[in-house]
Amino acid sequence: MKALSELKNETSRLKEFLVSHPLSSYFIMAFLFSWLCLIPYILWQWGILPKSQNLAIFHVANVFVGPMLSAYIMIRTLEGKEAWKNIRKSIWQVRIGLKWYIFALLVIPAVMYIGMVIVNSGAPEFEGLSSKFFVTYPIYLVVVFFGGGPFPEEIGWRGFALPRMQKRFGALKATLLLGLLWACWHLPQFLTSAQHGGPGTHFNTFATNFPIFIVCCIAISIILTWIYNKKQGNLFSVMLVHASINTFSMIQPYATNPSLKDMDVSFMIVFVLLALIALISTRGKLGYDKNSYTVLAENVNAGR
Repeated sequence: MKALSELKNETSRLKEFLVSHPLSSYFIMAFLFSWLCLIPYILWQWGILPKSQNLAIFHVANVFVGPMLSAYIMIRTLEGKEAWKNIRKSIWQVRIGLKWYIFALLVIPAVMYIGMVIVNSGAPEFEGLSSKFFVTYPIYLVVVFFGGGPFPEEIGWRGFALPRMQKRFGALKATLLLGLLWACWHLPQFLTSAQHGGPGTHFNTFATNFPIFIVCCIAISIILTWIYNKKQGNLFSVMLVHASINTFSMIQPYATNPSLKDMDVSFMIVFVLLALIALISTRGKLGYDKNSYTVLAENVNAGR
């Protein structure tokens, strides 16, 4: 009985901490869960664990046990079952308007390609990229949407963290901080081929690529915050844009120009330009109105 009582007290104290520090608790869990999950995948990539493609599952799983699971724990703890149902409803609100589908599925890949053209000083060449990739592109998009990061990640970053951060810091400060944290969450992946790392790479590669990646994440965060606020907290819209970015990025390894293949500078250029357009057109507010915010943020507690 004493042990049970102590367990209840510990559980109560943990819940009090989560309620008192929702944002800190969320990010601690999201980072810790994801980074621990990635360890087998990293060890496999570096040849420390036996070569087995089955270990790649840990790379897929880290986005589910990190941002998504942490968001689920926090939302259920803070607001209960109904709040989680609202998140699920937002994911399947696919009637976002034709212009947003065009923006996500056509404009995003187009500007990313333009960035590659700019860095390459002309149309880039791709080796081994067949027409099959473009024929099956919609299939890749669906797979990436659900399993490549956008679906599980955005439940956490934009579903849980962003509305609370905006309520506390305002749209711009919240977005800049979230973009930085989002970039840092990817840090272990720079030890793998997923972020141009892994065996055979040097620290100079990381020292060059990570700052570029930080700028990319902050710029993309600005774009996604603008969309999120513009669409009144619709998670499907930000997931779709995130999926479009990740899917088009799959052509990167086929580029013959090392500046395109091994660096994200081409994408950084165009995302920064899009982010600046969003900032200028909204005067830095990114569509955020705390008085008539979003359905998802109406009952959100102020994050700490």
